[in-house]
Amino acid sequence: MKSRIIKVLIAAAAITAVIGGTIALAEPGDTDDPVVTKSYIVNVVVPQLKAYVEERLGGGSSDSYADTFAVVNVSPGQTVLFDGGAQFILRKGNGVIVGTAQGGIADTTAGYDLPDGTEMPSNHMLIVPRDDGRGFVASNEVIIMVRGGYSFR
Repeated sequence: MKSRIIKVLIAAAAITAVIGGTIALAEPGDTDDPVVTKSYIVNVVVPQLKAYVEERLGGGSSDSYADTFAVVNVSPGQTVLFDGGAQFILRKGNGVIVGTAQGGIADTTAGYDLPDGTEMPSNHMLIVPRDDGRGFVASNEVIIMVRGGYSFR
């Protein structure tokens, strides 16, 4: 029984020595280094992930879908129609939602759908779920921030 315990202890010590030696001899930043740094994530993983997603979505991103919001001025009575997935925020003025038979525009700030004919809320994140003619009509001089495709009618 004693010899079995001694053999187990010797085996455990040998395994610990091998694992400890591997970790101790690993160069920082090497593939054997168990520490993942922020710079590795930002400089290596994120660009690889972004390239993979763009490849899977059809070869890159469209210019109309920028990473930042564009500030757009809309004249009174003008209609703005959005592409599906477009996001916008009313910064100044008033407008009335243009919806379709399939629904309106998602108000993600308040958590509900804005149906056709509803007054647009200021400073709410609004998202157009489909490219089917949804948008708004400006009641007066309007300034919006837009990320995504849109057109004037």
